Amino acid sequence: MLKFAEALEHIPTILALTAGLDPVDAIAELRRRHDAGEVDAGVDVLSGKVANMTKINVVDPLLVKTHVIRSAAEAAIMILRIDDIVAAAQTKTGGTGKSKTEGGGEESESKSE
Repeated sequence: MLKFAEALEHIPTILALTAGLDPVDAIAELRRRHDAGEVDAGVDVLSGKVANMTKINVVDPLLVKTHVIRSAAEAAIMILRIDDIVAAAQTKTGGTGKSKTEGGGEESESKSE
């Protein structure tokens, strides 16, 4: 769960970079404001500073956020499943990813030159 939260933290980091802010300072300011109870704080890319998003009318519907997070989680799960399939296939072929009849390749060609 911690890694998932760290992944979500990349969103304001990228926004800060895009706005020309120092991402470390922006994230520190954002954390400070969130810890102080200002849950509407976010990166304002137009002014280039951390601001109250509600006051500047930047509001994302909950449905959109929920859909984006669900889609990202499903994509990550699919990648992990594909990785498991590839790992299982490599185990069956002797760990090289090639069948036993494949061989030679660049290594044998470079020796003959």
